[in-house]
Amino acid sequence: MVERRRSLSPPGSAWRAERPGISKGKSGVRKVSAKKVAAKKVVPVVVPPLKLPEMGATLELTVAERVRLRQEAHRLNPVVLMGQSGMTEALLLEIERALRAHGLIKVKASGVDTVEARSALANILTQRLSAASVQQIGKILVLYRPR
Repeated sequence: MVERRRSLSPPGSAWRAERPGISKGKSGVRKVSAKKVAAKKVVPVVVPPLKLPEMGATLELTVAERVRLRQEAHRLNPVVLMGQSGMTEALLLEIERALRAHGLIKVKASGVDTVEARSALANILTQRLSAASVQQIGKILVLYRPR
């Protein structure tokens, strides 16, 4: 059996000497004094507003690229959900934000009922966001733009 050595100093004295302004309560939980908390300053981060890119040509993909992207998109869940209000400026900004963050995203167009309307929506989104439409299955659109 291993014998543990006990310190000859009173309990917690060395610990308090190492960290002034912090003490342990009866339950052993560290308590921070008001001086330590007041010393931390929070600096607000200013994020510039997101702007849509200029309308450009759609991105063209080769067959091999499209197959690879379809494989990658298989495991993804829809990131942007489009409701009954249709394609709004806020929706475009959200898709733009998602494309910048992920590159490959799924968009669920619940508010669009016909196949022709969904394919027209995919064409508009690819032109407006300078992206490529990888595939369209039902109400799910897969969009890609390299980051």
